[in-house]
Amino acid sequence: MLIAVAVNPRASFGRARHAGKEAASHFRAAGAEVLLLCADNYAGLAQAVEDALEAGVDTLVMVGGDGMVHLGFNALAGAAARAGAGAGAGDGGRVPLGIIPTGTGNDTARALGLPLHNLPAACERVLESLADGGRMIDAGRITAGGTSRWFAGVVSAGFDAAVNERANHWRWPRGKIRYQLAMLRELASFRAINYTVTADGVRWQQDAMLISVANGQSIGGGMRIVPEAVLDDGRLDLFIVSRLSRTGLLAVFPKVFAGKHVGHPAVQLRRVRTVELAASNIVAYADGERIGALPMTIEVVPRAVCVLA
Repeated sequence: MLIAVAVNPRASFGRARHAGKEAASHFRAAGAEVLLLCADNYAGLAQAVEDALEAGVDTLVMVGGDGMVHLGFNALAGAAARAGAGAGAGDGGRVPLGIIPTGTGNDTARALGLPLHNLPAACERVLESLADGGRMIDAGRITAGGTSRWFAGVVSAGFDAAVNERANHWRWPRGKIRYQLAMLRELASFRAINYTVTADGVRWQQDAMLISVANGQSIGGGMRIVPEAVLDDGRLDLFIVSRLSRTGLLAVFPKVFAGKHVGHPAVQLRRVRTVELAASNIVAYADGERIGALPMTIEVVPRAVCVLA
């Protein structure tokens, strides 16, 4: 068994640096051969992962947060797509994805029920799931400007994406508080956005504070925007918060952590297979990673990735 363990030394502000070596030691102690993949930046690590998959590994394990899961998801779903594997095809021969959640948000790991910030337990879960064959889950595919990206959790385009954009330009403070402070700062100037939405062929204009397309349940480290989302139902969940005052938006957000916002009159939820989003000067994020400007098409690809969960 050859396990590639990928870790970004700067993930979660450096706390994952030693986690990668600890995970590698845990897998070696269980009898596996381990290839430890490190790089100074995201692009370098992505290339190292691609090279390892091409050379041939049995398992890919990502150590870090949602950004690392996003990297692994793109590598594995992209490889399956290039190989021409359709939904559910060739599942047994696919390289599975293991996750050791050591990041700030860990929303995908949370949706999968993985142990958070408990490295030995997370490594054991990987090994147990390898013995069981893992679990096939859906992937979201984003197409924009002639290129495709994949995501495990949520694509956001609106207030929450603007908060991410602002927070990513700050070097301090670190951790979740940076996101929360950026949210308060963004709230002071944010206005409703006019979107053109096409969901499963039905098109309409929508004034909204934010629109998200979800495969997973949460963003921002546990904000359960779509609490009923299922990772392997062959659907994505379209989440819309219609036009609200600043006070109204601020009142809705605390309810999201408990999933108690779904009955709010400004909140719309529907299950879809394909969504097209267009709006002026709006940037989208997926799994907390910057994707780029709208317009874009987002679709579900059923049973695209095998996860060790």
